[in-house]
Amino acid sequence: MNLYRLYGLLFFLLSLNVFSQNQEEKIYNAIDVFTAQPSAEALSNLAQTENDFWKNPKPKSSEELLAIVILNCNKGYFENQFGQTLEAVKSYEKAWMLYQKKKLKNYDIIEYCLKPLGNLYTILGDYENAENIIKQYYFISSEEKNETQKVAAIVNLSNVYQNTGNVEKAIDLIEKTLKTEKLSTTQKGVLYNNLGANYVLTNVGFVVKNNALKNAESSFLKTISLLKKDKSQSETLANAYRNLAKLKIEQNDLKMASEYLVKANIEFQKITSKEPRKIAQLYYETAFLNFKQGNINEANQNISAVFKTLIPNYNAKNSLPNQNSLYAETVLLDALDLQAALYSAENKPQNALKSFMLSFYIEELLQTILIYENSKIITQIRNRNRTEKCIEIYNLLYQKEKKPGYLESAFLLSEQTKSVVLKSHLSNAASLSREQKLILQQLQNWNTTILKEQQKLELADISKINEAIKKQNELMLLLKSKDTKTNTKSQNAFELTKLFDKLEKDNAVLVEYFFGSNVIYNFTIQNKKIKLYSISLEHRGLTDLVGFINYFNDAKTIADNPKNYNRLGNKIYKELEIPKPHHHKNLIIIPDGILGFLPFEALITQESETANFAKMHYVLNDFDLAYTNSADFYLNAVPFSNDKKSVVGIFPVFEKTNYALRFSKNELQSIKNNFDGQFFENESATFLNFKNNAAGKSIIHLSTHASAGDLETPASIKFYDQEIVYSELYNLQLNPDLVVLSACETGIGKLFKAEGAMSVARGFQFAGARNLLFSLWNVNDYTTSVFMDYFYKNVKHNSSYSKAVSDAKRDFLKDENVSNAKKSPYYWSAFVYYGSIETPEKSPNYILYIISFLVIIGLFLVFKRYLNGKSSRNSQN
Repeated sequence: MNLYRLYGLLFFLLSLNVFSQNQEEKIYNAIDVFTAQPSAEALSNLAQTENDFWKNPKPKSSEELLAIVILNCNKGYFENQFGQTLEAVKSYEKAWMLYQKKKLKNYDIIEYCLKPLGNLYTILGDYENAENIIKQYYFISSEEKNETQKVAAIVNLSNVYQNTGNVEKAIDLIEKTLKTEKLSTTQKGVLYNNLGANYVLTNVGFVVKNNALKNAESSFLKTISLLKKDKSQSETLANAYRNLAKLKIEQNDLKMASEYLVKANIEFQKITSKEPRKIAQLYYETAFLNFKQGNINEANQNISAVFKTLIPNYNAKNSLPNQNSLYAETVLLDALDLQAALYSAENKPQNALKSFMLSFYIEELLQTILIYENSKIITQIRNRNRTEKCIEIYNLLYQKEKKPGYLESAFLLSEQTKSVVLKSHLSNAASLSREQKLILQQLQNWNTTILKEQQKLELADISKINEAIKKQNELMLLLKSKDTKTNTKSQNAFELTKLFDKLEKDNAVLVEYFFGSNVIYNFTIQNKKIKLYSISLEHRGLTDLVGFINYFNDAKTIADNPKNYNRLGNKIYKELEIPKPHHHKNLIIIPDGILGFLPFEALITQESETANFAKMHYVLNDFDLAYTNSADFYLNAVPFSNDKKSVVGIFPVFEKTNYALRFSKNELQSIKNNFDGQFFENESATFLNFKNNAAGKSIIHLSTHASAGDLETPASIKFYDQEIVYSELYNLQLNPDLVVLSACETGIGKLFKAEGAMSVARGFQFAGARNLLFSLWNVNDYTTSVFMDYFYKNVKHNSSYSKAVSDAKRDFLKDENVSNAKKSPYYWSAFVYYGSIETPEKSPNYILYIISFLVIIGLFLVFKRYLNGKSSRNSQN
């Protein structure tokens, strides 16, 4: 071999050994280079290192994969430092997904990945993911007996409970930890700070609230006492002082609030590495105090500082940032809402509306991040508060300028708050791939497993819950990796002119309510015009409304005092501004908040002294009523099927048990007398038989037991073999013309103002049912069977479902076989119809077509014969 060639080969082999690095070393070297001089621009170098690693076709070792996990954890940490919150979440999620999937070890995944990820989820309002992640590392740290991480999990979990309104749960968790765990001084200080923050949010009567605020102050002062000598706890100390400032603002002690905020700032400046969002948060809280003190200029300056801190290239001359520069950040959201309040204080309502519109935009961005239903619903509550303020501004502008456009804008904003999560789900269902739908179904199944295990309380298997949470988390990360596109605006551009035209065509009046903090707004749409009524909840307003709804808690309440019912029913009728009938026969109600539990047809239009329930003056006498979740559902009602009506009926009956429904068989016979179908009784009325036979049917009828649940237990419905919680129905794919839920409390469940009741009816709506008949309280077995008999007779005669329901109630009141006591509104107004008011099309009657055709031919032949005869006579002449 040539000597030069040999030297060249030796040099090449040496250079491979000396100068090249293996993949693991390359990754760690890239991390070291970056962390030596971190910057937002240099983050792209870490991303490029990871891309190069995955492009390399060589098999990946566990050590190399762990290096990628560490790279993403470092990337996530610095992305968060540089204000890139969403990117940080993605990096941490990628690290956790890889760590779990490959069963990697020898890295503190809790400290460097799960803790920051859980905190970021909480910041973004992704509360269910936050709770799942925190519970996972709480379980791991408990098994590993890592007390520090266990206490950190408790603190972070209490933050989640605090943000989701479960304040009592958070207080109980922290107090229990303080009593039972061996804690360091630092841990106690951190826990007391969280405990105080939860006491501040306690929402109860005046006396108890006062005590709660005293307990809060005591907790914050304990935090300061425990941590003031700990130089590593400057951030917690700053938070304690900030919390004291918020407390003093609530107590209207603005002087002390200012002093505490100064101390918070001093402690905050001691922190070496300050995240932009935390700097901005302090500016925001200073601006809020300025606002409360009436220092509008100083407040504006601090809000401007928030925008400068969080938005690159923000131009202070424009005051409001450009929409294109905004991103999913809750501090920006708070700042824009406060900026709107400042504009209102300066009597600049149009500017206030512009600021609120930017807040709405950020809310839309935040919604796209969320996977779980509960998190989406809770973040909508924030949107509701903002909407209420906008409606108030539009109403004031209308009163001043009388421009109908203001009322139209207010109505459209109200409409955007109606069942947003339900609308989004139905809108997006068609765009998801089969794989995405399957993942969502599995997610829901694991959620059901968690719910059912938690219902066992002390007997719950913690390891089983943790395993379910782990599976749920894996599926959630997988779903995110599929780049799910969600449509945050569930309605296509809502056109008011189309709504006006449809109402005219349907001979209908529409009333949409918005239930605010101190006011109920009533939007009445009639004769192509919108009227806005403001109904005060102060004085006895809310008390009377709740009192009237409470009449339906049991049958005796109305029967024992019909005159009082008559009086209060008429008062509520007037206060809620129910329209007079005039020329319209149909009334469409879009309730909100607790109005969803109110049977509007049972309100009294004219007070009387009669105790004869059939002779009372009900709204039912003036209108055929239908309810709906939103005007969008009414406007875009799904057409009915043209097929001959087919029914699937579930009748568990529960004979010879304490749950026996004696008159359920009467219902069954009523349906059989009117329609063909598949009917499952007793042992055959199983959930499996229902699932296997419900698809393709035009009417689904369930005559059984159901429960509204409570704050901890979800609403559910009984089949013969098992009880199904409402969320288990989500995975069913149904498209019936009508679902009839002949059972107790099927429209009742945990109530969210922004979304409605988490009820059995909602479960069927998620499954695809748009028209439903369901109950608002415990129904009577006998009177239900009578009502259903009238209803199905009316449906057979091709009434619209809304008219069939209203007529069935009128027929019930006229029925001489029903006693006066049983004609109480308690019995006939329990069932409400949600859905379209259109009449289902009749199936083509081919026999009639044939007869008509033959008659036409016969007439033609007779006429032809007549003409021929006439022609013959003329020729003879």
